[in-house]
Amino acid sequence: MSPKSAAQPGAWSSSEPALFLQQTSAVAECDIRKLIHDPVELLTRMIQPVLWLVVFGQVFARTRAIPTGGLRYLDFMAPGILAQSVLFGAIFYGISLIWERDLGIVHKFLVSPAPRTALVLGRAVSSAVRGLCQAVVVYLLASLLGVQLRVEARAIAGVAAVVSLGAATFSTFSLIAACLVKSRERFMGIGQVLTMPLFFASNAIYPLAMMPAWLRSLSAANPLTYQVDALRFLMVQGSRSEFGLGFDVAIEMLALAVLVAAAAKLYPTIIR
Repeated sequence: MSPKSAAQPGAWSSSEPALFLQQTSAVAECDIRKLIHDPVELLTRMIQPVLWLVVFGQVFARTRAIPTGGLRYLDFMAPGILAQSVLFGAIFYGISLIWERDLGIVHKFLVSPAPRTALVLGRAVSSAVRGLCQAVVVYLLASLLGVQLRVEARAIAGVAAVVSLGAATFSTFSLIAACLVKSRERFMGIGQVLTMPLFFASNAIYPLAMMPAWLRSLSAANPLTYQVDALRFLMVQGSRSEFGLGFDVAIEMLALAVLVAAAAKLYPTIIR
């Protein structure tokens, strides 16, 4: 008997990590190809940050009613709007899973040898690419509006990493919601209900110090709070992190790991 045939079926071989990455990238590539062929959804998602920065940001910058720790209000707000744009794009990502189930595509993925975690992470990577596209638009718009952006390579790379992590986190959360509700109509309703509380129970457009105690407690459990905190530190000159960049990233990574594990377990239930 050869060493290969004598290996236990559940043994972890040196080729398995490479195979897992290949399977994950194949799922991501499939989704990204759809984005390339039909970018209309992405373009419409880019309108929202334009409206928030140009209209809401310009108006509130004139009121000077929100304490921003020495930053101009538009500088304070720009990272929050980037995080909002990523959130709103990712939170409805799960509806594509319902569409693909109705078309029979999900069934084909589920009978493939790819582990469920690879299917979930592949979609998370695809959502991260969408988030990076939105980040480019927000950066360009913020620059035109005179936001004091940090343009060092390390800062921009950090923003890209945080945006990718945030998009992956909220898109995976969206996949869990899709697996639970299984209906496009119900999913859209849940998405609408979730986005506003997540956004307003964060430090995206006002500092945590302005919040009542009960809202600060909700904000502490909101992953968007830590994403905004990291983006504000990395994007804007003269800003600081309230929690520390390492802590922000650790919380986001922990949230993503928990959500990926839950989504991988629930993924097959989408067809039941």
